[in-house]
Amino acid sequence: MSSSGLLANEVALLFRRRRTWAMLLALGAVPVLIAVAVRLTSGPPSGRGPAFLDRVAGNGLFVAITGLLVCIPLFLPLTVAVVSGDTIAGEAGTGTLRYLLTAPASRPRLLLVKFIVAALFCLAAAAMVAVCGLGIGALLFPTGPVTLLSGTTISAPAAVLRVGLVALYVAVSLLGLTMLGLFISTLTDVPVGAMAAIAVLAVTAQILGQLPQLDWLHPWLFTHHWLGFADLLRDPIRWSEFGQNALLQGGYLLVFGALAYGRFASKDVLS
Repeated sequence: MSSSGLLANEVALLFRRRRTWAMLLALGAVPVLIAVAVRLTSGPPSGRGPAFLDRVAGNGLFVAITGLLVCIPLFLPLTVAVVSGDTIAGEAGTGTLRYLLTAPASRPRLLLVKFIVAALFCLAAAAMVAVCGLGIGALLFPTGPVTLLSGTTISAPAAVLRVGLVALYVAVSLLGLTMLGLFISTLTDVPVGAMAAIAVLAVTAQILGQLPQLDWLHPWLFTHHWLGFADLLRDPIRWSEFGQNALLQGGYLLVFGALAYGRFASKDVLS
């Protein structure tokens, strides 16, 4: 099977699963719940609740931003843990891995395809939250020009593009965790164990990031820039945070990609 054929097959397999759509729909429900809660109440006092929540009632486009902000710490990492943890361990656990690896040379190709599919899920997950947020926000609240954090007002279509950039930032932020999950998935034949380990690591990294005694460690945590998309809501856009985040995630891709390949290249798939 060619690389493109293998990739298409893996993508189709992922998005045919009920579990995948259940997770995506659960993510999409988050901004819907936020919008309904704000619509049915007078809204939180100024300064209370997640960032941008106090702007939702005035402009429905902020529902998408608030939804992404709420999903980043827990819900998105949990879904990524499920998908990335199942990449290799799931195949090994069901005994299908040996049939995918028809030749030793196919191992790096399979590993790369598995990562690309998991990365596509990250993009789909972030897009689901953003699209559902935009949809429910337009349905329940007025929409129009948006005042950015820098005080500049932009049109609603331009604001939708900014939401798309934020969703892309969130998807990129999850790539380091995805590769880390792929590596862990090569270490076991039990996918549930891999999923749990990845989820615990995501929570642990965020806890460590809140401890001032570990300031020296914070820049190296894959979660360090997860909430750093505020610069995308300024005029002009400041790309420095996006670049630092991409560089950090790229470092995790290189390190844990190499470890995953080293482990997977010698993995016994016949036992």
